[in-house]
Amino acid sequence: MADDPAAPDHSAMFGDLCRQVGICLHPKGEARVIAALPRGLDAAVRAALEAEGIDEPSASGDLKRAIRDCLKAHVGKR
Repeated sequence: MADDPAAPDHSAMFGDLCRQVGICLHPKGEARVIAALPRGLDAAVRAALEAEGIDEPSASGDLKRAIRDCLKAHVGKR
């Protein structure tokens, strides 16, 4: 993504996701979330959970909501 100057910078989004929610993704995990964003926030939440090794059905509603709210706060700024 860094090779494409037109690609949005998601570093602040992933920084907040790590600091505020505790989901600190590796570069491959970040790429999965970015790839899922066009399919919607729910798909991006699933990608974040999967990248973190968390089984989505067993994840708490609060965790899913926190991830979604964090992603939405940044995606909405574009």
